[in-house]
Parts: sequence; structure tokens; C-alpha cells
Amino acid sequence: MSSSEIKSDDNGYKDIQAKLDKLSKALDDKAVELEGLQRRMKANATRAADTAQAIENADLDPRFVEMTSAVSTALGGAAVQIRHLTEDAAASAAHSRVLQRSHARLYGRLDEIRSNRSERTPKPGFLAD
Repeated sequence: MSSSEIKSDDNGYKDIQAKLDKLSKALDDKAVELEGLQRRMKANATRAADTAQAIENADLDPRFVEMTSAVSTALGGAAVQIRHLTEDAAASAAHSRVLQRSHARLYGRLDEIRSNRSERTPKPGFLAD
């Protein structure tokens, strides 16, 4: 297995650190993608509202104004929800970094000690009753 691949059943210290790092980066990437989507959706909502106004000014059938306005409203509402999703993704990324630092603080030194000695150590739970 290459160092860039992470098996999901590896739960050693370094493996967990790598998984948390990968999770943080993936959440950051998704937050950026969602920001772009939110901007485009908001722009499309504005365009739909402008189109509805143009249809109304052209004295076309009012049902087309209503339908186009409904599209604008739906896009605007979706843009707001995507903004919330973006904020949640960014917050989750921050929390995973906090978790990674906490994990490092709690288990980093132990991993360093276990990794640097030549004697094998018992698996966790070996001495449990």
C-alpha cells in the first residue's frame, strides 16, 4: 500500500492523523465548491427576477411573470440554504482540525515512544480482564 492510500480499517495513531487531515482538506474543498455554487445560484436568482420584470414590462401573459418570479424565489432560497451548508462544511473542517490536534496531544507522545523502541508492545486491551 502506498503512503497516499489509507485503508479504512487502519486505526493506528498515524493512520487516524492522516484520516483527520484528509477529512479536513475534503471539507475545505467542498466549502469552496459550495461558495461558488451559492454565488452562481444567487446570480441566477437575480437574472430570473430581472427576466420576470422584463416579461411584466413587455405586457406578456401574467402567468409567465409569476412562474419566472417563482423560479427567482426558489433560486434565492436555495442560495441561502447552500450558504448555510457552506458554513457547516467550514465549521466541520475546523472541528476536525481541533480533533486532530487533540488526538495528537493525547496520543502523539505515546506513539513516539512505541514507534522508537525495538521491543514489541502488547495490543490495547491485552491486560484487560
